[in-house]
Amino acid sequence: MGESERYIDFRKKKISLGADGNALMALISINAVIFLILVFIKIIYYIIQSPEGFEQNIQPWFTLPASLTSLAHKPWTFFSYMITHANLIIALTNMLWLWVFGSIFQDMAGNKKIIPVYIYGGLVGACLFIASYYLIPPLKPQADNASLLGANAAIMAIAVATTTLAPDFRFFKMLNGGIPLWVITVLYIIIDFAGIAGNGAAYSISHLGGGLTGFLFVTNLRKGRDWSLWMNYLYSRFMDLFNPNKKKQPVKKIKERVFYKTGNNKPFVKKSHITQQRVDELLDKINQKGYHSLTDEEKNILKRAAETDL
Repeated sequence: MGESERYIDFRKKKISLGADGNALMALISINAVIFLILVFIKIIYYIIQSPEGFEQNIQPWFTLPASLTSLAHKPWTFFSYMITHANLIIALTNMLWLWVFGSIFQDMAGNKKIIPVYIYGGLVGACLFIASYYLIPPLKPQADNASLLGANAAIMAIAVATTTLAPDFRFFKMLNGGIPLWVITVLYIIIDFAGIAGNGAAYSISHLGGGLTGFLFVTNLRKGRDWSLWMNYLYSRFMDLFNPNKKKQPVKKIKERVFYKTGNNKPFVKKSHITQQRVDELLDKINQKGYHSLTDEEKNILKRAAETDL
């Protein structure tokens, strides 16, 4: 059993679906709200105009065009396309996959990293989609009529990031040891690419770009380079603009309790006493900074706690 799996098995304080600041539920909610708004507008168009009016007048304002000329007139579609769905089945399946992979990634890496990975995957997927129509000669004549819509590239980034971060995680462990996460990821990739088989190479390249982004995010995170820091910092500063009276609170750091001073001498190896309070502090630290931020001693505490009934 790996450390990531051991941690997930032990952890008792998970972010609930209705918890304040749940980034995963915020992503799902945003996608759902935009879908419902578009459905409402589509119904109105069907009543007062022809059914084609919605596809011609409303949907293009959310869809990412492959043409740079069209993109220059609506640059916001770099972001809007990744949170917009025009088909109910696609929207439901995408949100299901987002919940499956996102819940694991959120528990392992912390609540503040799932949205940055989602955005990074969507942006890289968008750039590769556009680049494909200008760099692949057979696709270039189709650029004026091609467009991209849906969260597939962003979800692919989260799926690959989760698998890279916790490859030993297993579903349904009561069934002969469980199903490895990588098997679920391969199944998702097959289903995803089967759905775009008739749409052209640009869509496949876009989704592959999202997956590569998720892989690079986690590999850099393990090396101490957190690509989400600047994004979370800007978000915090933006939210502070709406709270002018909010006082800045010093960042609280979890400090180890030391009951003796040894200087540079090490008469024996200190073995920390495990208490519920100590475990809760480590779980809070994981929630804020991710599992990778723990020291070897703190990881050992969680490992021992998982084997001990507190």
